[in-house]
Amino acid sequence: MVTIPATAVQTGADTLVAGLECFNLDLTLGCGQAFRWQKTGVGAWHGVAFGLALDISQSGEGLLLKNTAEAQYESVWKRYFGLDTDYAALCARLGRDGGLRQAVEASPGIRILRQEPWETLCSFILSQNNNIPRVTGIVRRLCECFGEPLGHGDFAFPAAERLAALEPEALEPLRAGYRASYLLDAARKAASGELDLRELESLSTCEARVRLTAVRGVGRKVADCTLLYGFGRLEVVPVDVWMRRVLREMYPAGLPACAGDCGGVAQQYLFHWRRSAGHPRP
Repeated sequence: MVTIPATAVQTGADTLVAGLECFNLDLTLGCGQAFRWQKTGVGAWHGVAFGLALDISQSGEGLLLKNTAEAQYESVWKRYFGLDTDYAALCARLGRDGGLRQAVEASPGIRILRQEPWETLCSFILSQNNNIPRVTGIVRRLCECFGEPLGHGDFAFPAAERLAALEPEALEPLRAGYRASYLLDAARKAASGELDLRELESLSTCEARVRLTAVRGVGRKVADCTLLYGFGRLEVVPVDVWMRRVLREMYPAGLPACAGDCGGVAQQYLFHWRRSAGHPRP
């Protein structure tokens, strides 16, 4: 994959990114892959990632990052929003298949976020048998209770070491139910080094999946979401009830060859297309 020809320029305290292709901020932040963003206006969002709060908005092919230096955009947000990947070429490739072409054309501009792996693992542990608004609320309460304050009502995602020191009753205000015990197990394994998330970067996808599923309550789907959204393993295809139905109906033999090493991107388009097209829940 090659870098897209977008340009970033600092204007006062803000950074403006111009010339974007195949990027839709609303679809990217609202499609269920991240839980710390809130829409604040037309094409405008506020959220926290990597311990940094951000106000961001899109108008046409321009993206405005408020109170953000160009250097911070280049070191954090460019990669986070997938703006270092040529999605125009990627979507053209997916469009070789008729079904994928429909999904891409229905929701052009979705990108896979490259999130912080620890936060991603915890978020998808909490997402099990849950809906997006409820997961968002649990994650918000988790950060408010145990994350470092960033000012203006924002909080960083709590470190594994902070959560590992807690007893189960401390998590009761989160209203996470049985998932709280899974969260504590993940925190204790990560804090002790039994689960070394930095080491996972260098492992094969299969090896990394095995390490993740050693955490209590982490099955194939949560592990794959962590690998796709937290480690940028674009070849990984998380399968939930929606995707299972899509695959059964459209691709019983698996995703088409054109998906190749970007099956996770194909999955995101198919997932959003199926959920937003008025189909009944599987």
